[in-house]
Amino acid sequence: MQSRIASLTDLEKNGKNISRLPFSIRILLENVLRNHDQFAITDEHVNTLVNWTPEPIDKEIPFKPARVLMQDFTGVPAVVDIASIRAEVIRRGKDGARINPLIPVDLVVDHSVQVDFFGTGYSYTKNVAYEYERNTERYQLLKWAQQAFGNFTVVPPGMGICHQVNLEYLAHGVVERDGWIFPDTLVGTDSHTPMVNGIGVLGWGVGGIEAEAALLGQPLYFTCPEVIGLRLTGQLSEGVTATDMVLAITEMLRKYGVVNKFVEVFGDGLDHLSVPDRATISNMSPEFGCTATYFPIDDQTLRYMRRTNRPEEVIQRVESYCKENMLWRTGNENIAYSDILELDLSKVESAVAGPKRPQDRIPVKDVHTRFQELMDKEFKRMYTPEGKRRDTAWLSEGGSGTSFTYEIQKPSQEVEVEQDSLQSVRIKLKNQEYVLSDGAVVIAAITSCTNTSNPSVMIGAGLVAAKAVARGLTVKPWVKTSLAPGSRVVTEYLQRSGLLTDLEALRFHVVGYGCTSCIGNSGPLPPAIAEAVDKGNLIVASALSGNRNFEARVHPQVKMNFLASPMLVVAYALAGRIDTDLLTEPLSYDPNGEPVYLREIWPTQQEINAAMEKAVLQSDFEETYKVIFDGDEQWRGLLAPSGENYHWSQNSTYIREAPFFENLPDTPESIQDIEGARILLKLGDSVTTDHISPAGSFKADSPAGKYLIDHGIDPRLFNSYGSRRGNHEVMIRGTFANVRIKNDLSPKEGGFTTVIPSGMVMSVFDASVQYASHKVPLMILAGKEYGSGSSRDWAAKGTNLLGVKAVLAESFERIHRSNLVGMGVLPLEYINGQNASLLGLTGTELYTIRGIKDGLEPNKLLQVTAVPSEGETIVFNVKCRLDSAIEIAYYSNGGILQYVLREFLKKA
Repeated sequence: MQSRIASLTDLEKNGKNISRLPFSIRILLENVLRNHDQFAITDEHVNTLVNWTPEPIDKEIPFKPARVLMQDFTGVPAVVDIASIRAEVIRRGKDGARINPLIPVDLVVDHSVQVDFFGTGYSYTKNVAYEYERNTERYQLLKWAQQAFGNFTVVPPGMGICHQVNLEYLAHGVVERDGWIFPDTLVGTDSHTPMVNGIGVLGWGVGGIEAEAALLGQPLYFTCPEVIGLRLTGQLSEGVTATDMVLAITEMLRKYGVVNKFVEVFGDGLDHLSVPDRATISNMSPEFGCTATYFPIDDQTLRYMRRTNRPEEVIQRVESYCKENMLWRTGNENIAYSDILELDLSKVESAVAGPKRPQDRIPVKDVHTRFQELMDKEFKRMYTPEGKRRDTAWLSEGGSGTSFTYEIQKPSQEVEVEQDSLQSVRIKLKNQEYVLSDGAVVIAAITSCTNTSNPSVMIGAGLVAAKAVARGLTVKPWVKTSLAPGSRVVTEYLQRSGLLTDLEALRFHVVGYGCTSCIGNSGPLPPAIAEAVDKGNLIVASALSGNRNFEARVHPQVKMNFLASPMLVVAYALAGRIDTDLLTEPLSYDPNGEPVYLREIWPTQQEINAAMEKAVLQSDFEETYKVIFDGDEQWRGLLAPSGENYHWSQNSTYIREAPFFENLPDTPESIQDIEGARILLKLGDSVTTDHISPAGSFKADSPAGKYLIDHGIDPRLFNSYGSRRGNHEVMIRGTFANVRIKNDLSPKEGGFTTVIPSGMVMSVFDASVQYASHKVPLMILAGKEYGSGSSRDWAAKGTNLLGVKAVLAESFERIHRSNLVGMGVLPLEYINGQNASLLGLTGTELYTIRGIKDGLEPNKLLQVTAVPSEGETIVFNVKCRLDSAIEIAYYSNGGILQYVLREFLKKA
């Protein structure tokens, strides 16, 4: 039987002006046409998209993705949730096997490897051994899921990063399934899912909660988006990288404001951008703030598909379908965008971004002066030539044994007191002696799907290393180096080119195939460095080729983090300091005392292209991906449970049955107003999901640490919060526990708050327990862009389990707002430019929210009453950010998964 298509061409022939629609809107239109059932997807949804205008009507549209992509940090709790739903269905005597993914789900284990060992040939082997030691229970759950669920595959540890594997292998462009041919689309449980937009596949990041609903057959509803056209012209200048380009775009789009919008790229500049270059841009969509950054399918797409060993029949299907159904880019389109921004690629210059936001771009020529400004304004340390410590490591005659000698080098002897000049610490360790000071680069990491997916910058980094080695340079001894490729293909072409040897000569050994430093798995700093940073109160830096550099994300001891191309990461490792002027100052000195400048070791684009042509082969992709699901010997030998129902262990500190579904009433209780609430945290602007969600490592004296110690876990085996996302007891204790979070209700930085009215200061978790004992509902006050950053479902789950009923903010990032709704937490927004400061809210008031029990409708205005202990009562209105009827249904059920379970039980 011949497969059918939902024809956009027929609509065009019937008088609908489809050719004026952005390609991304055409894909959404095809989706509703094909899934139209007059129940979940109606004529109104079709008409909304057929009649899309640059200022689209404020209506919701549904989306049913072709597949779901997961990584293990967000995938494990999703598997726990689905297994918990199945367990509840079985307890009720129903057929648990019917709780099953209805569309394909690919889970890639990529977030668990940590850089404990570096700079040696055994780094990879030992890091992987630690990975299995720490994560055996999680991996057993995933192996169980692979046999228990249909439509569910697992890419084992050590194969690559989910987005790079998606780009190089999983994405097919056009799918043939169930008698239909249609565009490959997806949602992913990681905010950088839009990377696959670079190969013409429309997809974006959602919370694990939404992904679970999608794989259980629920359409995802969102407001019909504006589409901003990004016109690229010209081509990059010599010496400028794709990373530099994406940092310029990040700054421009974030400044313009594209939250909740699609971005679609067009212009003659696309003719010069390969799919890896395009994917580098699309990867950074969450840093722009947009939902997706779409590149239509064209000749470059087909060229990349052939290079990466896609079957020829798949490539032919992509070309014929897209040309037949108005999804092929010719470059001659006349599309009506909501607005158009333009970037001349020839004007892009070499840059980094930081020290704590991806959109804060700094041209390389200005980094040293920007550092001076930051030290003065952010850290109150005057930057003077006298205070600038530039001592290069040297050998101490005779050595000094194995001891670490700590000598503070600053005017005052009180190391805890903030100083008014740069601070330094002299380190003597074995046969080395050097000075570590403010501005030292202590982490240099080539990591993340953003750049390791792009052979141009990876080969470029290898060439920088080769030229540096030829000049006799070495990396400074205080720099923790790492190379974490996004797939094994990268290792293959670096080895073939001979450049891996040069990278290893600079201690950039492969430490694992995963996100590592980009998601906080940098591992510990060497003991001497860690001690010097703490005792000297040093402001040290990292340089990484990642996409995120939020506070405390890369490493809790590193207060400045700069995103850079892999080539610049090597350069900063050689310089050892972030305040080096790479354009005018020597990187270092060769063994003869001659200065070596960056310009002398920077490869030309011709050199990079020639090396790529020889080294990057189609056969690498064939050999790597034909064994993608096999895993290594440790994975194959891992014993895992079997059967339909998962056997939950009450002794497990990694995997616990989710608390949301057991004995769930058949019908939800009626929704009520929120009365007598207290504020758990009062927060400012740009609070990210990294601030909210448990992430990274934690200490023994934290609530999570105390819980694990009480359960017999040695602190050495704590692992990270991310690795324990399958245990809600750990995760609730880590919610809002970020060491850099600034809560106005706490006298100190970190995860603390003041209990009202007692005035006691304690951890956020302990405060929530105390409030819960008195049945006090909780709220959070926040500023602009609340919940920006990665799509972390535990940012919403933890908020729910702490007893928070509502979050009142000036604005929300898209994914987190949706996740709050999905967990039954009410998102509220100030109106008319109001905020906590203008209204005089301190967070110590008693709050009541009225208008809920009377019935909700999308964006209904609710009344808030805040009663202070002294003074006048404050009354004001807020917008309820339940944006659609289906979101009201989710909220009324206590969450999206509770809604899905109840709907299933009705039909079972």
